[in-house]
This record gives sequence, C-alpha cells and structure tokens, in this order.
Amino acid sequence: MQPQNSQSEATLHAVDYWQVIKNRYGVILMTLLLVFMTAAVITYVMPKKYESTAVVQVKPSTRMLQPFGNDNVGASPMTAQFFATEFEVIRSQLTLKLVVQQLNLMTRWGMTEEEAMGTLRGIVDAQNIRGTDLITITVKHTGPVDARDVAKEVYEAYKRRREAKESEAAEAGLKELEKAVLDQSDVVEEKRKQRDNLLRRAPAMIRDTFSNNPGSNGVQGLQSMLESQVEAARTAISEIDSQINTIGRLNADEVIRYAANMETSGQELKSLYPDYQQQERLLKGMQVQGLGPNHPTVKAQSATVGSLFKQLQASVVSFKESLQLKRETKVADLADLQKRLAEIKELGITHTILMYSIQNAQNEFETSQQMMDRMKEKLNTERINIKQPQNLIELHEEPLVAQFPSSPNVTLNLILGALIGLVFGVGIAFFLEYLDTSVKTLEDVERYLQVPVLAVIPKEVGILHKQSGMSPDAEAYRILRTNIEFNRKNPEDNSLTVVSGGAGEGKSTTLVNLAYICAQGGYTTLMIDADLRRPRLHTFFDINNSVGLTNYLTTELMLEDVILQTPVDNLFFMPSGILPADAAGILNSRRMSELIQDVKQRFDLVLVDSPPILGVSDASVLASEVDLTMIVVQHRKLPRNMLLRVKQSVENVGGNVIGVVLNNVDVRSDSQYQYYTSYYTYYAPVESQAPSIQNNPVAPRPSRPTMPAASSQKDDTLY
Repeated sequence: MQPQNSQSEATLHAVDYWQVIKNRYGVILMTLLLVFMTAAVITYVMPKKYESTAVVQVKPSTRMLQPFGNDNVGASPMTAQFFATEFEVIRSQLTLKLVVQQLNLMTRWGMTEEEAMGTLRGIVDAQNIRGTDLITITVKHTGPVDARDVAKEVYEAYKRRREAKESEAAEAGLKELEKAVLDQSDVVEEKRKQRDNLLRRAPAMIRDTFSNNPGSNGVQGLQSMLESQVEAARTAISEIDSQINTIGRLNADEVIRYAANMETSGQELKSLYPDYQQQERLLKGMQVQGLGPNHPTVKAQSATVGSLFKQLQASVVSFKESLQLKRETKVADLADLQKRLAEIKELGITHTILMYSIQNAQNEFETSQQMMDRMKEKLNTERINIKQPQNLIELHEEPLVAQFPSSPNVTLNLILGALIGLVFGVGIAFFLEYLDTSVKTLEDVERYLQVPVLAVIPKEVGILHKQSGMSPDAEAYRILRTNIEFNRKNPEDNSLTVVSGGAGEGKSTTLVNLAYICAQGGYTTLMIDADLRRPRLHTFFDINNSVGLTNYLTTELMLEDVILQTPVDNLFFMPSGILPADAAGILNSRRMSELIQDVKQRFDLVLVDSPPILGVSDASVLASEVDLTMIVVQHRKLPRNMLLRVKQSVENVGGNVIGVVLNNVDVRSDSQYQYYTSYYTYYAPVESQAPSIQNNPVAPRPSRPTMPAASSQKDDTLY
C-alpha cells in the first residue's frame, strides 16, 4: 500500500461518517435518552417562575441650564451609553433599596435587607426594545403577585429617583444662575463707574459731544460727522439760492406754476392752484361756446378766476419769504457747525486717546449690560420652567399578574436536551470510533497483516449441515474454499489449521462450515479437534468425545479407531478425546507429526481446530505441524496490534499464514461489505446441488467408516 493512501485514510468520506453512526447507533441512542431524561428531570425539579413586565419610555433631561450658550444645548443627548447607564440605575443598590422598603420585602420574604436586595438583583432585568426609546423592566419570581408588585415598584422607584435627581440638578443650576446674575450686576456697575470717571476728567466739550453722540468714534468720528453736517448745510443753502434765483426769472403765471409744483411749497398754494386751473378751464370753455366778455356768466367766472389768481400771488409772496427765512436759518446753522468743527480740530491728538478710552468704557458697559439683561431673562424663564412638572418616565405597559409560568420552558428544554444528547451521542460515537483500534475493514487486515482476506462471513450464520435446503450463507464458504485453493502456493499443502486471537471469534464454526462445503464438493475432508482446552467440534455433530486425538497420541490405537464418519458424505471427524494435563506437550510430539503426515495422504483436505493462539501455546505447535494456517478475525473485536501478534506467533514457529477470514460482519449496517455478500440478493443455490440432510439423523457413535487408503498421488484441486 502506498504512503499517500495511508495518509488519505484519515479523511473520512461522507459515507464513512454515516457508517460510523450506523455502527454506533446504540451508543448514540443511549446518550440521547440519557441526556433527554436528565433534561426532563432537571426541568421537572426546577422551580416554576412567573414573569411580569413593565414597558416604560425614558426621556432625556431638559433642565440642564446653559445660561451663557445656546438654549438648545440644554437637552441631555441620547448617547450610545445612555440606555446602558439607565439599565444599571434601574438595578442599582439605591433603587432596589427603595423597592425593599416600599414593599416591606424583609417581612414579606423573611429575609434581611441585604438578602432581599441580592434576590432582587437576580430577578430584575432591564432591556432596550431595539429601534425605540422604550425599556422593558422584567421581573421573574416564583410568585406571580410578587413578580407583578416588584416590577411595578421598580418602575415607581426608578421614576422617583430620576425626578428627584432632575429637580436637584435644576435647583442647583438655578442657584448658580442667580449667583451669576449677581456677579454680572457687579460687573455692570464697575463698568459704569469706569466710564463716568473718564467723563468727569474730560473737557466739557467732549462730555457734551459724548452726551449728544455716545456712539461716535472719538474725536475723528466727531470731526467727520461735523464735516458731513457742514457739507450738508452748504448743499441745502445752495438749493435754496437756486430756487430763489429761478423764481426771480419767471413771470407771475410761471412763478405760480413753479411754486405749486415744488415739494417745499405751502399747503395753501398746493390746494389753491388746482382750483385756479379748473376755474380757468371753465372760463375758456365759455369763450369757446361763443359767450362774449360782457355775458353775465363770463363776467362772474372771470371774477372768480381773478380772485383765485390774487390769492395765489399772495401765497407765492409768502413762499418767497419762507425760502428767504429758511436760507437765513441754514446759514446760521452752517456758521455754528463751522465753529464747532474748528473747535474739534483745535483739540488735536491730546484728547483723542481720552475719547477712545471713554468710548471703550462705554462699549464694555453696554456689553455687560446686555449680558446681564439676557441672564435675567434666562433666570426668569427657568424659574417658570422649574415649577412645571417633567414627564421623564412614561409608563406604556403596566405589569400584570402572570397566569402561566414563563420558566422552565418544558418544550424548549426537552428539545435542547434532545439536540444536546444527539450531539453528544454522535461525538461519543466518533470518539469511540477514534479510540477503537479493532479491525473494521478488509483494508485494515490487508494493510497491517499483508495477507489477503479469503472471505467475509456475515453475521448470525448458522451451522450449514443442520440447515434445510441450500442456504445463501453457504456461498460465503464456497468463496472461502475457492480463495484457499488459489492462494496456496503448493498443491500438496492440504493440511490447514484455523486459529484466532481470542475465544468466541467463530473459529470452530468457520472450520465446520468450510469442511461441510468441501465435502459437498465431493472431496474427502477430515476435521481434527485439536483444541484440547475447550473442544467444541463434537457438539456440532452430537458425537461422543471420549475417544479421539489424545487417545491416539498416548496409546497404540489405530486411526480407524479414532476417526469417525459424519452423516455428511465425504466428511470425517477426529474428536479431541480425553483432555490431558499437558496439551502442548502431547501436540508437540513426533506421533502428532506422523499423524498429520498420514492423514494428509489419506484425505483430500485436513482441517485442524486449535485453541486461541494468544492464550496458550497449543495453536503455535499446530501451526508448525500443518502446511497452512488460516486466521479467523471477528469483525470489530480484535485490536490491530493483537492481530499483528497473532500473525507473528504463527510466523515465529515457521507457520505459513494463507489468509484471514473476517467473521461475524453485520452487512446490514456496514454497507461497504454488501458488495462482498451480494449473493444474498441475486443468487440462491439450486437445491439439486446436494441432497438435504435434515431427515438424516446423526448417530451419537457412528460405525467405523472405511478409511481412504493412503496414496502418494493426490488431486491438484478441490473441485
């Protein structure tokens, strides 16, 4: 066998896994039942617990005061650690202590306060409902009412602690805000005093200027402002002069029309001029109609127009006078502004620094004042908000008294017990398979012994000569007979001993059935029961065991006296005889060697039964006397190292191992052997091949048969 094949055997095919399960199904089933029953017993003895749940919504705090920043920052953020923190708060010592005191659990449960809190910590659990702000407070207890009461009180205690904590934080923040307002008031007063001190030291003109224009930018700002005012006054005087000059160049009608359209004209002029235009249009209309100047209506209308014209002229004169008066006022203002501008320019750089200081002090005062006003507004707002109740914890599902226990979950526990038992069973099966070094396959035999497997004998094969008709079991022994014939190197090697490593491996049954099949083939076959420890061959034929091999070896009896013919044609049998004290000594004798040589000449096939080779030395002696040795190995019984010792025991005495018979194979579970025993499904021997011996009674002591004569020439084949 090549090395790569020996390495590849470690990797089992899926069919091999299934084969292991089939072979070890008893262990798997027993483990499954054991674990299942254990789970059932544990489930039965476990105390029943009832579950009660309260679903609450936890909201962040909104009373985090931020007097100097954005009010939106005041809300507590819903961080990733928020709910984890709240879970621990719900199960904290202070919360559970409130529950113990409120429900009087020390008396109710007969415990100390520490024991009651420890019990609560073990039965109270809090979890977040994924994707929501909801928290489930779950309590499991042996009493359904206690579970309901504890769940409800845990919610109430947590709510009271949360509200108290928020109120304390809000009160502390409010006090800090009030203190900050008082401190800011002192700052404002200090800034005002600094500004007033600077003003008292400044010249009177600067004080007046600052009092009239507190927002001016020092001397330069005041100078720029005065220069702008001077320029504006000059522009106004120029406009008035332009109006006066224009009026002087116009006639009376044009003056009236010009003055009436000016924005600065009086109200009387603006109201009379439209009436005048209307009356004049009426007069012109009458003239167009052909009325003469002496017509009464025309005269009346002309008088009205003339009256209105005189009023307009008077209004124009008043307008001219107002323009002149306005010009004089503007000239006086311009002179005053020019005077003040000259005075400001005379101050120079000396008073500029003072003006800047005063302005800075004023700005600081105003800034401090504005901040204090905002803080006072914030303080008033918080005083109102703190009096309003907060709904930080909202109950959405009230805990109820459970009608059925939530644990133990009988169905789940039994299913898990079955699954675990199955897994453990399969694991134990594969572990036992790993530890099992017995022979399992034909490849195991051929790999370790380097000898062929002559036949695979199915499980529960009986004694063939006692079965009616032709049983399919006989085909396995026909295969064995054929393989023996073709695996023996010398055709003269017709003596064969059957050995095994231990007792109970089917060695004697294999020998009897092989002898029967060979006799059925028409060849004289002799069975010698050389197992002088525990002989069994005589029991298969109901023959007396009192005279046999030992008698022949220790006395002068003839072969005809110890060899019996069985009810099966061509099948002869030599019993073991009286069991000696020194079996190995008797077998290891010259007379035993002469016996083997003699029967080899008389019979076509000599089969010698022997005791287990690893137990006593008898089998080794027999292996050295006969031509061939066949090892019978019971499937999945003998370890591989013991199998090697069996072969070595034969070879150490000069024996020749022809092959191995793999016996007692369960072909129904080991599917890999179904090919070797396929004759069960498609082949059945014909009844005419051999006569039935069911009706042939077996005599307890058959008569002495006619022994085959010794011959120097033997057939080369068993067929």
